[in-house]
Amino acid sequence: MQNRQIQEVLILGGGTAGWMSAALLARFLRPMDISVRLVESEEIGSVGVGEGTVPIIRKFNGLLGIDEKDFLRATKGSLKLGIEFVNWGHIGNRFFHAFADYGDPIEGISAHHHWLKLRGLGDTTPVDDYSFSAVAISAQRFAPPPKNIRPGLPAFDYAYHFDATLYARVLREYAENLGVVRREGKVEQVSRRADNGFIESITLQSGERVEADLFIDCSGQRSLLLGDTLQNDFVSFRHWLPCDRAIAAPSSGNSADFAPATRSTAHASGWQWRIPLQHRTGNGLVYSSQFTSDADAETLFRSNLDSELLAEPKLLQFEPGHRKKFWDKNCVAIGLSAGFMEPLESTSIQLIQTGLARLIEFYPDRNFDQTITDEYNRVTKAEFERIRDFLILHYCIGSRDDSALWQSCRKMPLPDTLQYKIDLFRSCGRIPLSAEDSYREPSWTALLLGLGVIPQRYDPIVDRIPTVALQERMNARSRGFRKMAETLPTHKQFIEHHISETTTPLTAVK
Repeated sequence: MQNRQIQEVLILGGGTAGWMSAALLARFLRPMDISVRLVESEEIGSVGVGEGTVPIIRKFNGLLGIDEKDFLRATKGSLKLGIEFVNWGHIGNRFFHAFADYGDPIEGISAHHHWLKLRGLGDTTPVDDYSFSAVAISAQRFAPPPKNIRPGLPAFDYAYHFDATLYARVLREYAENLGVVRREGKVEQVSRRADNGFIESITLQSGERVEADLFIDCSGQRSLLLGDTLQNDFVSFRHWLPCDRAIAAPSSGNSADFAPATRSTAHASGWQWRIPLQHRTGNGLVYSSQFTSDADAETLFRSNLDSELLAEPKLLQFEPGHRKKFWDKNCVAIGLSAGFMEPLESTSIQLIQTGLARLIEFYPDRNFDQTITDEYNRVTKAEFERIRDFLILHYCIGSRDDSALWQSCRKMPLPDTLQYKIDLFRSCGRIPLSAEDSYREPSWTALLLGLGVIPQRYDPIVDRIPTVALQERMNARSRGFRKMAETLPTHKQFIEHHISETTTPLTAVK
């Protein structure tokens, strides 16, 4: 039988997407003696503002064998228990989307249903009081969960903030140590095969011609291979997600506000992120050019910083959406080449990682079976659409009407998939989920409750528990979480000790 194994893989573009691709492919393909090369140009550079992540980044680093302490030192990283939302839904509103539920289910029923019952009886305890991660964020405390969760201990997860440029350096060193060969240069020409339209080679401005069997397009929003060369149209989400620009700049660190969370503050024309790192604070304002000017946006951005700027703000333009195909012929797009979602929930690096995991799962041979390509595209498209729905939810629900942006978002027709989720949750507090939903019930629940969507009823099975017993149980949970958070080191102390093995362990709720 003829050997159809892919022999040469070429990655076009560096940055986070390119070097994550190089590192993971080198890790999995090295035993198969497959050559992996990466072409990038120092002149082009990278966006380099994607500093927030979600917990699956820990699995990626774990697959590569990257030690967490070494990683945090090398990338000037910090820890992230979730996102703090300020002024979303209405001015003065504050809630958390934490990487955790509101404590363990009680007799098999999610905790928010028990909270709903008590709320209906007049209990004013905020639902975030039942989220250990939210309590720890408010107290600026952090410690990782124990490896073995015992009864009474809260189950929670965490992610990282880091300097994306430094992370790319870590991955580059890792990949090159596994044999990935880097080429410096800009692409002058892309050649396609005459018989089937597959990409055959790229030619650099130096005249060097580089051939490959499989091409990974990490060339950024231009999408040089998948978009420009293979002519894959862009599917825009602009009519649902109106923000199309961002101003980003680092500022000095603020030791008085070093919570283990990203902060997202809604403004009249968009929203502003704040990400604490060891050596600085990452800041950015995402806004819609339809509703404000670049000059006014920069003024707003500067007026809401809590520390001194370390560099002049950088203006970035984008369009939310994705390519019609993510894999076409012998080319797979990863990162911004595949699509862009505004960084409201730190999904950029997540989409890089899931795209790569899917490529490994459906890794082709030189036949490039169309059935495999179609399935990759189907699942990836569904993932983008489910993330799209989650992002739209931030804008379309709530009572803000203080600006044209918010008025427009409240009136827009919603995708059927999102409208159904809202309707079902409003009816009975449940979330319908598909396999491609990146965000599960706790995330949707946190956002819907935080934005003021209160279900019309709770799960009637909750009534099995006598009301007084339920009140005592929920009060004990809230008190226990507060006491537990107080035993932890501050986020700053945890970082300063470089993830010390002697940090205070969690104790069970009595």
